[in-house]
Amino acid sequence: MLYAIISQDVENSLEKRKSARADHLARLNELKNQGRLILAGPHPAVDSNEPGEAGFTGSLVVAEFDSLDAAQTWADADPYIAAGVYAQVTVKPFKLVLP
Repeated sequence: MLYAIISQDVENSLEKRKSARADHLARLNELKNQGRLILAGPHPAVDSNEPGEAGFTGSLVVAEFDSLDAAQTWADADPYIAAGVYAQVTVKPFKLVLP
């Protein structure tokens, strides 16, 4: 089943994001290589794909996991959590309708 992992950043998270980005992306690439990643990306703090120093306000990952518990366990191990990037992470089932 698919699950949405919706993360909210702490204030001024950009430097923390930069420090953990390589490890964060490596985990996402593992999901991609396993054919389980549907989409992933951050939410820019301003209306721009390249927000510069404004940074980001959170992230969205939609991926396939065996269960809600498995998705939550994966989300809890995100390097962004260890680096203090995320203030809150919500994991919930997701039903893909389109495309």
